[in-house]
Amino acid sequence: MFTSKTTIRVRYSETDKMGVVYHGNYAQYLEVARTDALRQVGLTYKSFEENGIMMPVLSLNCKFLKSAFYDDELTIITTIKTLPTIRIHFFYEIFNPQNELITTAEVELVNIDMKTNKLTKAPTVLIDALKPFFK
Repeated sequence: MFTSKTTIRVRYSETDKMGVVYHGNYAQYLEVARTDALRQVGLTYKSFEENGIMMPVLSLNCKFLKSAFYDDELTIITTIKTLPTIRIHFFYEIFNPQNELITTAEVELVNIDMKTNKLTKAPTVLIDALKPFFK
């Protein structure tokens, strides 16, 4: 199992009049954490696309337990529980500055061959980078 940790500070523009993070912004937080997780194993979305693989989101599911507020530093734990195949699943836990779990989420991506626009296996470089975490 692979796990990474990312921190994000809530910006004023991401909140409503009450200073609460607007729920639509969580998708961006998850994307930041996901790309950061891949960087932590030496990979980038850019490199996948340069090698002909797109990874669009197939599904996104969030459960909001508590609010996040302006200027909170949020900690996002990103977990990959299984090696990717055609799909890759990311699981998230978001914690507030008091270390309270405020949001859980799951995002599922698929691998698409950019030439054929069809599903394809996960890139070997991705599997090889994650394998050491699954021994």
